[in-house]
Amino acid sequence: MKEKQIPQLIAQWNITEKIFDETLCLHHHIEKQVKKTPDAKALIFNESFLTYNELNIKANNTAHELIENQVIPNTPVALYLERSFEMVIGLLGILKSGGAYVPLDIDHPVKRISQIITEARISIVVTKNKYKDILKQAGGPGIIIICIDAENEMNSNRMPNPEVEMKSSNLAYIIYTSGSTGVPKGVMIRHAGICNRLLWMQDEYALTPEDRILQKTPYTFDVSVWEFFWPLLTGSVLVIAKPGLHSDAHYIIETINKFQITVIHFVPSMLQLFLDEDGSVSCGSLRDVICSGEALPFTLKELFFEKLKCNLHNLYGPTEASVDVTSYK
Repeated sequence: MKEKQIPQLIAQWNITEKIFDETLCLHHHIEKQVKKTPDAKALIFNESFLTYNELNIKANNTAHELIENQVIPNTPVALYLERSFEMVIGLLGILKSGGAYVPLDIDHPVKRISQIITEARISIVVTKNKYKDILKQAGGPGIIIICIDAENEMNSNRMPNPEVEMKSSNLAYIIYTSGSTGVPKGVMIRHAGICNRLLWMQDEYALTPEDRILQKTPYTFDVSVWEFFWPLLTGSVLVIAKPGLHSDAHYIIETINKFQITVIHFVPSMLQLFLDEDGSVSCGSLRDVICSGEALPFTLKELFFEKLKCNLHNLYGPTEASVDVTSYK
């Protein structure tokens, strides 16, 4: 390292301090947005959509059901769902109840699900009816299963936001690492940490209600956290990718063009596959592409700007640090 680079690395690039409101929890920020734009589109999945108010009511229903089943702040609550409206409703509902969500991968073997349920001391799972038998097997006879199938709507009278006394120091989620450096471990993230991360992101990239963000990262990876919640606290539209197609470059191109996606995330290896598709040059709606999770090769960066006329942001951070700790445009 050249001596003149040291002040830049240690001082100049680290002048990043910002002051954000640290009193609110993640769902409080979303509830504030619901009041601002209740009738605006919040979620799009396939050919259907939910408004901010509809999403909030459904999440409230889930939250009240969880509270009735003894969920209090910091209670770990598992979620076992494929990508869908119900996934977002479940995530938000768990936060509103005071619980910390623990995403379970529906493609993992029952033994792995059982290990997480045991280690995280999970006693309640949010899911759909079709997964009940699997979860009974994984969680044992004492597991409480809350089903939020669209066809089995819970009591619609439970409309108000739950009044749960919470602090930003309470847990928001527990995500298990991949185990690439050893045994997978559950990383516990507080509301204060993820709110700081998302408020910085909004300050840096400034989403507007006209923006559409594609949610395609599996919810067992921490990048999904900002994909889910950053749009919802800014009044933007979250477009949910179909299950199983998050790594299909052709499908991603079609979805970007169909819904005029403006912000998207790729790990570099997936970005390579995306750019190798001839149709990637047609994705003119993109404004910001965020890349993280792996090293970003120089050659890939060069190919990106040959194909696309938008911003490329290189981010990095471990799951333990509220998703990312470095950012470079």
